[in-house]
Amino acid sequence: MRAVADTEGWNAARSLRAGGLGVCALPGWAWGCAIGLWLGLVTSWPAEVGSIPNEGAPARPGAERATNEPPSSAVPPAAVTEALASSNLLRPSDQAASPAPPKDPRLDARFQIDTARQLRRSQDFAGASRMLITLLEDALPAELQRAALYELALLAQDENQLSRAQQILAQYLKLFPEDPTVPEVLLRQGLIFRQLGAHQLALAKYYAVMNSALNLKLEQFDYYKRLVLQAQTEIADTYYLQGKFAEASDFFGRLLKQDTPELNRARVQFKVIRCLAALDKHSEVISQAEKFFETNPDAPETPELRFMCANALKQLGRSAEALVHVIKLLESQEAAAQTNGDSWIYWQQRAGNEIANQLYLEGDYLHALQIYDHLAGLDASLAWQLPVQYQLGLIYERLNQPEKATAAYTVILSREKELTAAGAEPSLKTIVDMARFRKEHLAWQGRTQVAVQALHLGPPPPSNRKPPSAP
Repeated sequence: MRAVADTEGWNAARSLRAGGLGVCALPGWAWGCAIGLWLGLVTSWPAEVGSIPNEGAPARPGAERATNEPPSSAVPPAAVTEALASSNLLRPSDQAASPAPPKDPRLDARFQIDTARQLRRSQDFAGASRMLITLLEDALPAELQRAALYELALLAQDENQLSRAQQILAQYLKLFPEDPTVPEVLLRQGLIFRQLGAHQLALAKYYAVMNSALNLKLEQFDYYKRLVLQAQTEIADTYYLQGKFAEASDFFGRLLKQDTPELNRARVQFKVIRCLAALDKHSEVISQAEKFFETNPDAPETPELRFMCANALKQLGRSAEALVHVIKLLESQEAAAQTNGDSWIYWQQRAGNEIANQLYLEGDYLHALQIYDHLAGLDASLAWQLPVQYQLGLIYERLNQPEKATAAYTVILSREKELTAAGAEPSLKTIVDMARFRKEHLAWQGRTQVAVQALHLGPPPPSNRKPPSAP
């Protein structure tokens, strides 16, 4: 009986140790044994499970791990000592990691597309390409696949892989023929075809933009209206690039008749005048340019139009009026150079140089001299100063002013050392040699005139002798 009681008491104690004070169906005499055994086990519990080992005591598994944990003030004690272990609870090391909240694959794909776009803008084409191709290999929703494919086409275009970009855009239209972005894709295809020199295919795409945009019934009306307007301007530009100036002028004129605030009317009007100049319609160039100057006095296209207007006037024999436009262009340097410096100076130099050369060849030296005086102040570089000074010297020679001509040639020779230091072009060295020759020639010519004047004898004095009489 005692053996049985001991066994039942041990089982009860083991049940208490493992699970707490549960109700056990034991005889009354067994409770004493069970409680005694349980008290003994409680006294030995810390040494077996809960206490931190003393120095020299063998460390339990996990004890070294506990000594490396943060201090107890930062972490609950159970996380350090595992003191309250229970069969009803999983040990901290046995607990499965809490599953992370499920990620939305669409958000992750969108983030990668945005990252690829940033890589493309920063010229990291290889990294952007790898990211986009990896995305397209996965099963993406149609919206994200469309965005990734379009970004891949833009990447190919930025890399100047125009044929590849065209193939990607064609695949885009095949996969998403009813997508609202179709007009924009068609417009981009037209621009790429024009870059490739396929002008007829480009025109077909521009007309397709207008047809597709009209068939779409969407809320973003202004956006598609702008696409149609751009397609119309690209049609006119395509004719202009082909040298079909009559057709281009006609299309640009149609654009000017539209009452839309989005149209850059000054730019379109400027292109019309360019077409008229290419068609040698000088009178129309002059009238259109005069209207442009009235409505757009500070436009960046003004210097080129001044040049075209002056050239048209010169072709019509109206040199004095052409000179007025050139002088206006040259005198506007200070105000205009601050906003459009490089462009303005270029057209000042070109217009002044061409008109002045024509005047010089025609023998209009005074008007040519007036322009060259202005040209000399445009640029202080050797490449500009030496030719201008040489032309000034020639003009002064034609005007019989050898002293001023010599002064102009002297300016050129004074900068000869700069040619050696700067490693100048042979043409500039040739100008220096010619200036030296002209200066020496003028000096010789002056000495010769002085010598001739010194040697020139007056008429012989009258003689008082009578001529011999005839026999």
